[in-house]
Amino acid sequence: MKNSANSVRQIVAGLVLFSFSLVRPGLAQDSENLKPFVGTWAFELPDGNPAWLGVFDAAEGPSASLLWSVGNPRTVNDLQVAEGKLTFKRNVKWRPYGNPKDVWVLKQPITVVHDGDGLTLYAEQTALNAPEQSPQKIELVGTKMPPMPPRPDLAQVKFSTPIQLFDGKTLQGWKLSNPDKKNGWRAEDGVLINETPKTDFSAYGEFGNLVTERSFGDFRLSIEYNVEKNANSGIYLRGTYEAQVVDRDSRMQGRSGPGAIFGRITPSENAGNPGGEWNKYVLTLVDRHISVQLNGKLVIDNQPLMGCTGGGINADDTKPGPIFLQGDHTSVLYRNIILEPVAK
Repeated sequence: MKNSANSVRQIVAGLVLFSFSLVRPGLAQDSENLKPFVGTWAFELPDGNPAWLGVFDAAEGPSASLLWSVGNPRTVNDLQVAEGKLTFKRNVKWRPYGNPKDVWVLKQPITVVHDGDGLTLYAEQTALNAPEQSPQKIELVGTKMPPMPPRPDLAQVKFSTPIQLFDGKTLQGWKLSNPDKKNGWRAEDGVLINETPKTDFSAYGEFGNLVTERSFGDFRLSIEYNVEKNANSGIYLRGTYEAQVVDRDSRMQGRSGPGAIFGRITPSENAGNPGGEWNKYVLTLVDRHISVQLNGKLVIDNQPLMGCTGGGINADDTKPGPIFLQGDHTSVLYRNIILEPVAK
């Protein structure tokens, strides 16, 4: 029996080694083919809004996530790489901001080609609400983002003179991000008010978002907000990363809830106040890392920002940008908006 058991073990071991010798080279080849695509990539859509692609080669296998205009980045399906091409499937339905009546659907699969230092994404879209229209071809050129910097030592970071972004009386220093949208914003008694009849959270409303005329690099931003129950807005840092603005009991929680960097980072707790009450954010953005204090509680502690948030105006992590207040969702109030740039 002992010799028989040893023989079985030897046969099993041999089969394992044989299987490993067959599988391992294929995995290595896939990893080598994937290498030029690995990283995070910023794109600009035909309507000027951002898209983002992250390609990863982990021990459990390759994966990728795609963000297209609005919403969260979502994992793609049927990821394949061969001969300098990456193909995958990801259901995308979107409305260009320049023509929001059209609803476009991307045909599958989507192809990405590596060319030198960049990527080019090729797709074809059809009009969901006008199927008689001819398909449109999309060609997007991607820029690779630098590797994530080390976690900064915030104790060593110095901030320069605070800048009061809102004077409490006028909209001086602010403008609509899209001048063709309706303006629901006004200043009254120290409060920046966005008033709109819209009650849903979709990003395709008639009313506009508000952005600062100035752009900023790294900074610490203090800002207070007030939303009614089941209302929604957002504060985009550099027009790129959204600090979520909802009430404590919103249906949106976790990565989409109070204290979250929308779709990217979940806060350690829900520190929001009930609808109709004021909340205070202190948002510190340094070296692509974010710290979030909500109502005096540190809910995100110096965490890396993988990439942009959908609905913003930029996907490039390296570019300065404005403070962007979401007004195309529901009514919202802001006040006491003070930004302290990082001292160089």
